[in-house]
Amino acid sequence: MIFTPTALDGVFIVDLEPRGDDRGFFARFYCEDEFAEHGLTLPNVQGNVSFTAQAGTVRGIHWQDGDDAEAKFFRCISGAIFDVAVDVRPESSTYLQHVGVELSAENRRALYVGEGFGHAYQTLAPNTEALYLVSARYAPGAERGLRPTDPALAIEWPHEITELSEKDQNWELL
Repeated sequence: MIFTPTALDGVFIVDLEPRGDDRGFFARFYCEDEFAEHGLTLPNVQGNVSFTAQAGTVRGIHWQDGDDAEAKFFRCISGAIFDVAVDVRPESSTYLQHVGVELSAENRRALYVGEGFGHAYQTLAPNTEALYLVSARYAPGAERGLRPTDPALAIEWPHEITELSEKDQNWELL
């Protein structure tokens, strides 16, 4: 795997290193040892799949606080998404800054989002499916969020937002 740091300390783009022949290729998409070599931890506590029918849908910005803080490793396996990580660590020099990366079935790219970051994505194609690993179980009492359309965050979503859940529309503005 190829790990590329982003402008946010704790968020990495992870690309495959395919080994191929006439049949196709093989590649690791996760390896605990390789993650550890880059200072990343991701105990496989839970794996989730998200399917979104309509392009332009935004899901997030979500994270968990305290003892239930979670890291996420996100990959798009069908369609395409614009994946966003927002630094929500008040002590960080990049507090409330974000990075966005296109993940698609075609580019096979993934995004590692460490603890202390909010996460969101917008679907760029219909019938998009994402697969992600998380380091902590879902804890409703620890869930936090930001409104993805908050002007203070200045996230430039690639497309008009076509769908946004009521919960995500009602997070407090900064």
